[in-house]
Amino acid sequence: MKTPAAARPAVTAAPARPAPRKASGKTAVATKAIANKPAGKKAAASKPQAVAKPVVAKESVAKKAVTRNPVGVKTSAAKARKPVAKPAAGKAVPARRAAARPARVPVAKAAPRNTAARKLAAQFNALSVEQLKARIEVVFDARAALTAAQIKAEVAPLVKRVVTGLESGEFRVAQPLDEGGWQVNEWLKKAVLLYFRINDMVVTTASPAPYWDKVEARFAGYDAAKFREAGVRVVPGAVARRGTYFGRDVVLMPSFTNIGAYVGEGTMVDTWATVGSCAQIGKHCHLSGGAGIGGVLEPLQASPTIIEDHCFIGARSEVVEGVIVGHHSVIGMGVFLSQSTRIYNRATGEISYGYIPPYSVVVSGSLPSKDGSHSLYCAVIVKQVDEKTIGKTSINELLRGLAD
Repeated sequence: MKTPAAARPAVTAAPARPAPRKASGKTAVATKAIANKPAGKKAAASKPQAVAKPVVAKESVAKKAVTRNPVGVKTSAAKARKPVAKPAAGKAVPARRAAARPARVPVAKAAPRNTAARKLAAQFNALSVEQLKARIEVVFDARAALTAAQIKAEVAPLVKRVVTGLESGEFRVAQPLDEGGWQVNEWLKKAVLLYFRINDMVVTTASPAPYWDKVEARFAGYDAAKFREAGVRVVPGAVARRGTYFGRDVVLMPSFTNIGAYVGEGTMVDTWATVGSCAQIGKHCHLSGGAGIGGVLEPLQASPTIIEDHCFIGARSEVVEGVIVGHHSVIGMGVFLSQSTRIYNRATGEISYGYIPPYSVVVSGSLPSKDGSHSLYCAVIVKQVDEKTIGKTSINELLRGLAD
């Protein structure tokens, strides 16, 4: 049964609600929609309540905005007016940029290993001494015609293999023979000469200033572990080049040791002493301050200067030009020995050249000319002692009473 029109409740009879603010455009539209709805349906009464909810939410949002920016606090005009960019339709919203990170320090990558070079080095390591000798001989004879490519690819690894053998003691430019005397290995001298050919001049960082040379330092790159393994004490100021051998318990004071030299175990190379290229120093020797042991590279067949085991070389003495000093000998201070120096044996009256017999005590002297008008320098063997006497007698005692 239909309700009469007069009995229907009027729309205006609804309880009064606060008028929506003009600032809210959406609220006005919603209210207008409610007024146009017919009042005969049940949904008409429920819809105004449902629509009124966003109005309250809008007001609460507006109030929150007011409280966050109270009156009296100025807002940056640029910030307030800057429109918010909306992403285009179908495009993803870009992620917020992360805070700038500190720049990373570039780390140098390890150089790739040269497989071909390693294989070539392994081949040279597998060669026998005779094979190495034969190859060095061929390369040395053709050294004037070598190209840069040949030097880099073939000659350099071969020569460096030999130089490494000199450092380890595998090879010696001169080696003692069981029956006595010395054998000179000329091919090792040739390898040393080729080493200068294959290397370019490079700057070596050192103190107090850099150096400009073709031969690297012997102990370049050494750390505590390597020094302990080598067993060599190297005092600041000592200089040694590549291709040198040092036995255990060698002490290098500020001195110089050149390429190809051999220094036996327990030897002291004292301050400002010099060991020349390819010189051979035996074990348990003492090269006093300022002593010079000459080097011999050429002529190739010439014997290097050799100081045999248990020798004492006095301060400021010079032994050069391939002179051999026999074992357990004592060379006094300021003695000069070369191939042209006359060596006078006081006990026998003999004169010799280039060789000091074992167990000799040698000092400086002079020999008169035949006409007696002048005298010329010579080295005098004042005495020869046995090993037992040397073991019980100090060096100073051996050098005393030489005028008797």
